[in-house]
Amino acid sequence: MVAHHFTIDVEEVFHSTLLSERVPEHQWDDLPRRAPEIVSWLLDEMAAVGAQGTFFVIGWLAEKEPAMVRRISEAGHEIGAHSWWHRSVSGQDPEAFRRSARRTKALLEQLSGTRVTGFRAPSFSIDPGSEWAFDVLLEEGYQYDSSLFPISIHPTYGYPGGEIDPHWIERETGALVEVPPLTLGTLGRRFPAAGGAYLRLLPSGLTRRALRQAEKRGASGTLYIHPWDLDVDLPRLRLPPAVRLRLYTGARKARKALQRLLAEFPSCPVRDTVCRMANLRNGS
Repeated sequence: MVAHHFTIDVEEVFHSTLLSERVPEHQWDDLPRRAPEIVSWLLDEMAAVGAQGTFFVIGWLAEKEPAMVRRISEAGHEIGAHSWWHRSVSGQDPEAFRRSARRTKALLEQLSGTRVTGFRAPSFSIDPGSEWAFDVLLEEGYQYDSSLFPISIHPTYGYPGGEIDPHWIERETGALVEVPPLTLGTLGRRFPAAGGAYLRLLPSGLTRRALRQAEKRGASGTLYIHPWDLDVDLPRLRLPPAVRLRLYTGARKARKALQRLLAEFPSCPVRDTVCRMANLRNGS
């Protein structure tokens, strides 16, 4: 039986790129941090069905909430890096990206007592032209990435033509595994079905169908969620209607859908799949 990847991008709603211009970084310290409460709820839900996952944590938030990181690790889940500030990869130069990747990895390893080998870019922002980020990740000791969303219909991210299942990326600096978010193939196109706003706003049956498609290929599908996607008491900001819709709609629906998916589909940390792929590559 195929085990899928349930991943959590551990960040606050004010880290969202939808709010980057409205809530600048110098204001973050003055805002309530809701992620620890939702992560606690998630850990309990996952424990109830024996689900295992990978938590990609923002370095800034880990520094503020070290007990949250320790609890995730102590529950047996994998810790991955989600950058320090949640800044777009494609909007940085390689050295700025390196500092963020290195600083986040070091802190998360210190807090969790485990090796951090996985990275996910904020808003899946390794796009065509910024593949240099893979070289930096390899040089900084990462073994896999989960940032290439193989879609072309989203206005701000996507890696059109990318492979849809976990695969190796070969670079001059070495090779790392890419673990793309789940997509649904229909009508001759690829559509996002991995979670987040898609789980809040679209029928959960689309995600279930995409997972079944992955199983038929013998591949692990990768879901993702943010704590704020599940926060029914998320504080409301005064925002344009379209942004309010994308941020605040469907948290209760997402909770129920997620509970059903966790109970129905077996899951494993991403590192388990990467380890199996490495063993096959090495002939062991």
